[in-house]
This record gives sequence, C-alpha cells and structure tokens, in this order.
Amino acid sequence: MLADIGSDHAYLPCYACLHGYATKAVAGEVADGPLRSARQQVETCGLSDRISVRKGDGLSVIAPREVDCITIAGMGGALIARILSDGKEKLSGVKRLILQPNVGAERVRRWLLEHDWELIAERILEEDGHIYEVLVAERGEAERPYRHLEAELLLGPFLLRENNDVFREKWQQELRHWKQIAADLAANGQSEAAARKRRELERKIRLVEEVLP
Repeated sequence: MLADIGSDHAYLPCYACLHGYATKAVAGEVADGPLRSARQQVETCGLSDRISVRKGDGLSVIAPREVDCITIAGMGGALIARILSDGKEKLSGVKRLILQPNVGAERVRRWLLEHDWELIAERILEEDGHIYEVLVAERGEAERPYRHLEAELLLGPFLLRENNDVFREKWQQELRHWKQIAADLAANGQSEAAARKRRELERKIRLVEEVLP
C-alpha cells in the first residue's frame, strides 16, 4: 500500500493504482483546496474504493504499519527531512521511500544516512526547464552507496557515477551561481554571517570541482 504525502491533485496515487504499481493508496494533503482536488481526481478515475484521501500534516495521515511505501515529492529537502523526522513512529512497516526534493537533496540524503535508510537508486531528469532529482531508499546499510561521503551527500552517489548530461548541466549551473555569490560576499560582506556563508559556499565549490570529471 502506497502513501503519497502532499499529494496535491492525487495524480501520483491514481497513476500508481491504474497502472498496477499499487493495489491501494492514501493521498495525504494539509490544505483544503488540494484536498478537494485530490478527492475529485480520485472519483473521476473511479478509484474511491482503492484510494483514501485524508487531511493532515505529513505522516499524520497514516497509521504505523498501514503502508509499505511512502512518496513525498515537490517539496524542499529540509521540509521532507522534517516530515520524516516528525513522523518517525509511522515508518514502522515501511519498506521503501521515494523522495523528490525540489531543492536541498543533500538534506534528504543526510537524513537517510543518519536514520539507517540505504539509498538504493537515484534519477535526475529535466522537464520544462526544471531539473528534478528522485531518491529511492530502503532499510539497510546506510553507508553502503558512499565512497566520498561529503561530496556524494551533496551530488548523489549514483548520480555522480552515472554523470549524465542533465547532472553535468545542473552542477555547472550551481558552480556558476555559487561562485558569483561568493565573489559578491567577498566584495561586500563584512559580517560574520556573511563570512560563514562564503566559507560554506567555497567548501561546496571545492567538493564539486574535486569530483566532477
């Protein structure tokens, strides 16, 4: 059974049930507007007997051991990590996490590492001018995928090894952006906070430049 957290229009659980990826699903939403849209979509697809649309924050919409797969997509990495932390007791019985952070995938990978979830696959793709990363994790040996821990937490161990065109495009863009910000901070920033931010950016720049071919 699948739980899609922050399901919006419930497109994902509907697709999963219609195409045989899930037998039943929960579509969780915290806002009334998306909740109504999700219910309407489920009814339109004739899936009201298989998909339960529920209102609630994060993993509060499911019970422990109710589902074995959780998807969380279209949020920042920090928010995804918070949702998982706040609902840790709901993860009993869950075998797989499929997570798609819009930004901050490093935060998600670090959460998985610290909570004994093994990253087993990653995908990066571009659609309509936006680049998306998808992370898949199961319970296991959390450190197994990593060879260069800090760099691979940032870039993704599987994505770095695959090193496809979209991956290179993403990190070339990030490097240009970071270098410009670091230069601006060096020229204008006098505060300790600005200095800390510049040092963090320079650390990330070094990590990326050291491992990218």
